[in-house]
Amino acid sequence: MHRSLRTLLLFCCALPAAVSAQQKPAKPKVPAIPLAVAGLAGQGVAVLPLTMVVGDPRVPGTSGPKARATLMLWADSLLGDALVERAPEVSWVLPAALRNTARRAPGLLPSPDQMGQSVMRSPGLKDLPDPMRNYVRQLLALSGGARYALIPASLYLSPAGGDSLTVQLSAVLADGRLGRVVWRTVAVGHGETADAAYRAALATMFPPDPAAP
Repeated sequence: MHRSLRTLLLFCCALPAAVSAQQKPAKPKVPAIPLAVAGLAGQGVAVLPLTMVVGDPRVPGTSGPKARATLMLWADSLLGDALVERAPEVSWVLPAALRNTARRAPGLLPSPDQMGQSVMRSPGLKDLPDPMRNYVRQLLALSGGARYALIPASLYLSPAGGDSLTVQLSAVLADGRLGRVVWRTVAVGHGETADAAYRAALATMFPPDPAAP
């Protein structure tokens, strides 16, 4: 495991909020809507890397370029694990594979980490803006012809009540051929550590499993 990622995983598992928040976090403008993974069964879906992480100054270890870079690796790793575990019927093309694809096609498109995907955190965007729309279309074409792209647009970490944390993940699913947003959510989770809060947020992205006991 990458050293910085291993260090962050240990940190997030042990990290409590340094100070209790006096006010409750603002209610997201976009409700948490589960992703209809049944409609994606058997299809390839590219998962773009996260490029925007914002940590409240009261949450230690979340400020500064190095901390944000490590947090993005951690967030991408947990998201990928959740997708593969909760929706194995979908062929997820994760960020590492997308980076390899881009490196094999130099000059055709920028790195998947530099496509401007954080702009999709705006709830008013119904379509992918140019030039990101063209970049995503080309990336999907080079990634086995996948039609859809899951875009984690932004991640926010903030103190919650007591010694807990709140994590909010803004994400969209886009149709690469049409450049249209077909699903959007703000996944919110609470926990005593960043790891627990993020896992709770990711759980809201999936519908209940009818086969679960």
